[in-house]
Amino acid sequence: MMGSSQAELAAFLPKLESVTRRAGDIAMAYFRLGEATTAAVSYKGGGSPVTEADFAVDRFLFHEMARIAPEAAWLSEESVDTAERLGTLAFSRGDARWSVSIALVVGGRPVAGIIHAPALGETYVGALGLGAFLNGSPLIAPQRAEIAGAALVAPRTMQDRLAASPRGFVMAPRTPSLALRLADIAAGRHDIVVAGPNARDWDIAAADILLAEAGAMLSEPEGVALTYNRASLARDMLIAAPKSLFDDSLALAREVLEGKL
Repeated sequence: MMGSSQAELAAFLPKLESVTRRAGDIAMAYFRLGEATTAAVSYKGGGSPVTEADFAVDRFLFHEMARIAPEAAWLSEESVDTAERLGTLAFSRGDARWSVSIALVVGGRPVAGIIHAPALGETYVGALGLGAFLNGSPLIAPQRAEIAGAALVAPRTMQDRLAASPRGFVMAPRTPSLALRLADIAAGRHDIVVAGPNARDWDIAAADILLAEAGAMLSEPEGVALTYNRASLARDMLIAAPKSLFDDSLALAREVLEGKL
């Protein structure tokens, strides 16, 4: 199995980025900015969409990842039956805020990840000990001194309560793709993300390593590092923030869960 030494990751990362970019090219062939996708759209349980482009990208990634990382197992959104299609709805409607997100997990933790948003012209890259980057420029999450006035992204069901908090949060726009929503913390576009339950590994693994390398953290309300490739794929509520705000962000999430906010 591939290890996680910096030398191994440095050699692997360009291959992973190349494959992810090529997957993005496949998806872009079906994408129409501001218009419905040309891809055939079907629906699974709960009415969530899955497109012809999703399956084409999944097939491509399955074969290419077997080529560049033959010792690794494969887990993807389209290879298991799930109602979660975060970002697919945006893609199908012509919204540019979708992404191809892929990560390498070793020992239960992501060690390399790419989040590629071809319609936005943005590619996030992160690897253990090698840093985090957006379009080649290093990323360091801004370390805001206090939570008051922070830019916060939250589920629609929580927005009114959080907006009314005496902390004076600025409610930031909610990007459809959870991977991009999380990555934007590393880019300094907002400060805190609270995400509702039921995210899966493929939604968050690449963002997790990117955030860690940029000086931010992602966890469930317990506040411990997430473990991947578990028997149960579904997640609890997720909280992401720069290290300077992380403890206060966890406390905020617990207030929400306990109905104190």
